[in-house]
Parts: sequence; C-alpha cells; structure tokens
Amino acid sequence: MRKFGLIGYPLGHSFSKKYFTEKFAREGRSDCQFELYEFPQITDFTALLEQEKDLEGLSVTIPYKEQIIPYLDELDPACQRVGAVNCIRIREGKKVGFNTDYLGFKQSLQSWLGDIMPAALVLGTGGASKAVQQALRDLAVSYQIVSRFKQEGQLTYQDLAENMAWMQNYPLVINTTPLGTFPKVEGIPELPLEQLDGRHLVYDLVYNPPITRLMQECMDRGGKAKNGQDMLELQAEAAWSIWNSPR
Repeated sequence: MRKFGLIGYPLGHSFSKKYFTEKFAREGRSDCQFELYEFPQITDFTALLEQEKDLEGLSVTIPYKEQIIPYLDELDPACQRVGAVNCIRIREGKKVGFNTDYLGFKQSLQSWLGDIMPAALVLGTGGASKAVQQALRDLAVSYQIVSRFKQEGQLTYQDLAENMAWMQNYPLVINTTPLGTFPKVEGIPELPLEQLDGRHLVYDLVYNPPITRLMQECMDRGGKAKNGQDMLELQAEAAWSIWNSPR
C-alpha cells in the first residue's frame, strides 16, 4: 500500500483527505491511501516517520509550513526561495521539501485576472503568505504586506485605516490568514471595510465556506471576489506529480 498524508494542527476540516480519497477512488488506485496526521507540536514529526515507515509523501499545513524545514534533508530550489514548505517527498529515507502553494496560487491568480494585475495588499505573514509573495514577485506585481503587528517593511491594519491611499492604490486584496474559516465564519481581517468599492478584487485563500465574510463585504460594495478552492486543487495535483516523479 502506498501511503500519503497531511500533517498540521488542527485538521478537523481538511481539504486534502477528501480530495485525495476521491481522486484515488475515481482513478481506481486501490493501492493508495491518504491519512491525516494531527499533532500539537512539530517535534512529533520524527515519531510519525518512525511509526509510518511506508510514507512516500506528505502535505503540510498550518502551523508547520516553516517549522518543518529543520526536519528535512533538502529543499527544492524554488521552495528555498519561498521559505516555506507545504509538500514533502520521502524516498529511501530522504525527505525533500517543496512548495506547491506557490504553483497553485500563481496559476489560479493568472486564470482569474489574466496578464494585467493591479498592486496587491497581502494580509498575513505565515507560510501561505510567503508563497503568495514569491508568486507576486515572479509575476512582477507590486505588493505590500499587512500584519496586525508593526514591523519594518510592513503595514498594519491601522495604517490602512489612517491613510486611504493604501486601499485605493492597492486594489487587489489577498487574504492568506485563516480568518473566516469554518466553523468561525464570522472571522475577518481588520480591514477598513468602508474603503472597499467596485475597484477592489478580493482573493481569499480560505475555501470553506465558499463565500467568506471578507468576500461578501467586497461584493456587497460592488467589487469582485474569489476563494482558494482552485488553488488547493492545483497545489494538490502538483504535490501528486512530485510524489510520483522519477527523481
């Protein structure tokens, strides 16, 4: 039996298990299984590998996309540029990290907006944010990072509230935080919502619910919005290709 899985915490509403279980059934891959490996601290990763010696690949989600790096033997060059891992290939004991979030987001954004993209506000600073930032750099899209906390080179939500120029000059808003994810669907980044208008485009990486509160707030004001469902599907297929690649 070929074994794959997802590590993270918590994993109660995982996309990956449902996606791969349905994929294996659809493609008649009775020799493959995908499991959830939920543990509260990254140090449990070593014990997992000792317990599941047949694992060939793992997806990685919050909060371990950066914490997992010291446990790997090698990083794919593209993954190294991103600085976060969401896919691990295990072969003959060697653990190599990749980032398919980058590939999924880049392809999804291009499909949505085409070749002409406006400047962006990237909400959040975690592993998903790092993948989004690399994709935007490669697409030559100007962006600003927005965080709850003041750091050099970053904006805060208070900065946006105090200076309307940020929201006006950066009409693409990309939410990389988990705020608004089921079951806490009322969650929303602390944007000055009154500044949203018909020029704005919200890309919310959250996929459950299909329309987040942030997306709805934008659409109610005449803007456009999309969720992260197709990004997840694209990154999952990229992970499958990596796990099955000859090298």
